Amino acid sequence: MKELVIISGKGGTGKTSLVSAFAALAERKVLCDADVDAADLHLIMNPEVRQRHDFAGGHTAVINRDICTECGLCRELCRWEAISDTFEVDSISCEGCGVCYYFCPEKAIDFPEKTCGEWFVSRTRFGPMVHARLGIAEENSGKLVTLVRQEAKKLAESDSLDLILTDGPPGVGCPVIASIGGATAVLIVAEPTVSGKHDLERVANLANHFRVPSLLCINKYDLNPDESHRIVSLARSMGIGTVGEIPFDPAFTRAMVEGRCIMEFDGGEQAKESVRRVWKGVLQALA
Repeated sequence: MKELVIISGKGGTGKTSLVSAFAALAERKVLCDADVDAADLHLIMNPEVRQRHDFAGGHTAVINRDICTECGLCRELCRWEAISDTFEVDSISCEGCGVCYYFCPEKAIDFPEKTCGEWFVSRTRFGPMVHARLGIAEENSGKLVTLVRQEAKKLAESDSLDLILTDGPPGVGCPVIASIGGATAVLIVAEPTVSGKHDLERVANLANHFRVPSLLCINKYDLNPDESHRIVSLARSMGIGTVGEIPFDPAFTRAMVEGRCIMEFDGGEQAKESVRRVWKGVLQALA
């Protein structure tokens, strides 16, 4: 079994459009949306949820008013000012550090684990999919990313599938680290801009740190061919192979609005052919 994680140094580079297109081209695969902070692969896949599970991560303080003497120590210790003057805890402001719980002289504060999201196992027209959703203002996304990837692997093993296609989160933070560890390879989607070049370097260094091989795809390369060439040269100097370039085409957006991937859309033939070439390059690299 192999896992390809599609990542980028920033959001909005076309990761999800590319993953959905690969879903139409790939065989014997599981889809995995690891961008749990802003999941959107389901908007194209229109999944039929078969399993729904709560995700518990982190803790939040709860004050037992029957025991609390309102000494005020918890309010003094809380650096986030999550405890009001009426000794009620704002669950959104509370970061779950536990200081109030450990130092309350009356032991009037409980510290239960909280439910902060859901994860799902679904069926789509392109096969099984594992995805998740965090609650509003909730954290612990790295932990949820790991859970989603583990469940996708279990599903692939149980169904004897050969490939996991993972839509990774953008950036270089904890969710990205959780999404690439142990992957077969990452495909970095970059845009032909100065900041795109910088983003590529950052995310490629991250993948290299965790010894995960990297591939490069430049999206909308024709909007700035000179910068595209510079990004390819940078990638080459970092030992990263470029598997293809995709031109700018409004068909990607129109397909997304209709809840379809580019490969299902009536139009955008040049873009479709570019995606096929990228996928062919990916398969050769994974072989």
